[in-house]
This record gives sequence, C-alpha cells and structure tokens, in this order.
Amino acid sequence: MNSVSPYYRTKLRGLYTTAKADAEAECNILRKALDKIAEIKSLLEERRIAAKIAGLYNDSEPPRKTMRRGVLMTLLQQSAMTLPLWIGKPGDRPPPLCGAIPAASDYVAKPGDKVAARVKAVDGDEQWILAEVVSYSHATNKYEVDDIDEEGKERHTLSRRRIIPLPQWKANPETDPEALFQKDQLVLALYPQTTCFYRALIHAPPQRPQDDYSVLFEDTSYADGYSPPLNVAQRYVVACKETKKK
Repeated sequence: MNSVSPYYRTKLRGLYTTAKADAEAECNILRKALDKIAEIKSLLEERRIAAKIAGLYNDSEPPRKTMRRGVLMTLLQQSAMTLPLWIGKPGDRPPPLCGAIPAASDYVAKPGDKVAARVKAVDGDEQWILAEVVSYSHATNKYEVDDIDEEGKERHTLSRRRIIPLPQWKANPETDPEALFQKDQLVLALYPQTTCFYRALIHAPPQRPQDDYSVLFEDTSYADGYSPPLNVAQRYVVACKETKKK
C-alpha cells in the first residue's frame, strides 16, 4: 500500500481541522438554543407563579378545585418528560440537582419549584408528598409549600430538613453515569399514578437519556418485602434520608 503523499496529508489535515471547527460551532449554537429555551421556560414559570398569586389561571392549568386527577397525572408526566438533559462541555462535572446529585447545603428552593415534602397525614403518620414551594423565610428557615394534589388543598409550613428539592436536570447515563443512583441504592421515588414518595431500591438505573429508573418499592404484601420492578422518571427519584427499613 502506498503511503499518503505530503500534499494529501496536508489536505486531509485541513479537512479535519475544518470539520472540527464546524462541529464546535454547531455545539455552540445548540448550547445557545438550549439556554434560550431554558430562559423562555423560566419566564413562563414566573408568569404562572404571578398568576397563581393573583388568583388567576390559564387554560393549561385550571384551578385546583376543578383539576381532574387524570389531568394532574398528565401534567406530572409532561414535567418529567420535559426536564432538560444536562449537557456539559468536555471536562465539566454535573452540577447540583442534576440527576442524583443533591442540592448544595445552603441551597434555597425558589417559589414554583417542585420538592418532596415530609408532612403529617390525617391519621398522624408522616409521609413524603410532591409539593410546590410558595415561599421561604430566612428569618425562620422554613418553607411554605402547597400539596400538588388538588384533593389535598393544603398549605404546609416546614423546616428545611423536611424538604428535598427535585432534580432540575436529567443526567445522561452515557456521559455522566456517576450522576445517577446505582443498583440497590435506597431512594425515595414517586409511586406511579400518585403524588406520594415511598422508599424503594434501585433495580436498574437508566441506560439512555430518555429512560426511567426501574425501582423496587418496599411492600410487605410481597414475600421478599419489595414490589415487582416499576418505572419512575429521573424527575421523581431523590435520595432517602432514612436508612432503616420500616
């Protein structure tokens, strides 16, 4: 086989350099587009919160008293599907609230943020529910949160230790597997078709960016104490602060 001549070697190097520059330019354009989408979503969320405070609602989110259960479940599913995928530059590490990475110790969730909140149920037992932040008082270090379930119609005042912020980005299993919960790790996961979090073991982490976790919920009605595997989106899986099995 003949070796590549200096002329063609130089030409190939030039084509490679051009292709690399074009790819980097395309990446920059995509990043700017993602930033713009995030900015638009943030503005829409601010408007939603402002309307909520003013007592107004748009067609896409009816008042809680009229929202059907099926509509709420659909909204939660859409929220999970549209959670942005974190895409860092080469060498970047996933930030807090990406996948399984917890929030910084001094992090304060903003109004409108979704969280797991530990509240006292009607029967006196405590449970973790899906809630939305209304406000935070730096004077008392307490949150005011609304139960996301319209059937609850409740507002709770809770200390920081009773609040776990939900992920704000999905972690990419192909590039950042360390930002995901791993097999047999204990978590709190939103039980399908409910607005409550329960203790579970990771059965299998996502394999692709669009995949869900497969989890085993603690369930005494099964011989081994766990349910069959169920799928739960990254959006609704957080670290469990308790270590003992109930």
